[in-house]
Amino acid sequence: MDIDLSLVDFLLFAFAGLFTGVINTLAGSGSLITLPIFIFMCGLPPSVANATNRIGVFMQSGVASLRYNKTFPGLYKGVEWLAIPAVIGSIIGSKIAVDLDEKTMNYSIGILMIVMLIVLLFKPQKWLQETLDSGEKKKHWTSLLAFFFIGIYGGFLQAGVGVFLLAGMVLVSKYSLKQANGIKLLITFIFTVPALALFIYYGKVHFGYGILMGIFQSIGAWLGVRFIAKIPNANVWIYRVLIVVVAISASKFFL
Repeated sequence: MDIDLSLVDFLLFAFAGLFTGVINTLAGSGSLITLPIFIFMCGLPPSVANATNRIGVFMQSGVASLRYNKTFPGLYKGVEWLAIPAVIGSIIGSKIAVDLDEKTMNYSIGILMIVMLIVLLFKPQKWLQETLDSGEKKKHWTSLLAFFFIGIYGGFLQAGVGVFLLAGMVLVSKYSLKQANGIKLLITFIFTVPALALFIYYGKVHFGYGILMGIFQSIGAWLGVRFIAKIPNANVWIYRVLIVVVAISASKFFL
């Protein structure tokens, strides 16, 4: 599909891709930036923007997962316990998204951004870090249930799912935050596959914008694992910018 961006728009598009690639590697919620860009800058309908966004998620989470696996061998052992219910939920969630009309999808994204803005203002990473040195991971039915519902949400909208994945792994499955951040990327990659396939089947994906964003996000994801994660207070600055962008974007859906 054709790409129609001015030079300034292209530069903003590229920066957003790099920036969200880093954000999604370090924490999550980068889709709260890419979704408005697809809708307001690229002119895609909300349902198409929601589907197109999965290409970048797929590409960047794949790149970051490979990098994490090389850096921390054995990290992904037993991850299927969480991935399988997430995949099942993702299929259900993406089917719900496909069947929604444009107006409902538009308000769904807007409401989500307001909710995520509240979460970001309370800085969930602080209470997540309290369990950094948690004990053995627990394989329990509560983990299956939690990741099933997280999968539904991820299949439906994706934006902000990284925060929920971290919370599920740390608070329910008892991973440390360091472990959870790497595993989050692999689970995201896995459950994005069926969701993206379903969106492609129903003709909801703009491949031009999706692949272009995915290229920049993949570079950002590689940088996030390789370099930026080592910068002191990187998360603080990322969240400050994220709060501003999400607040502005949320207002656009209701004004």
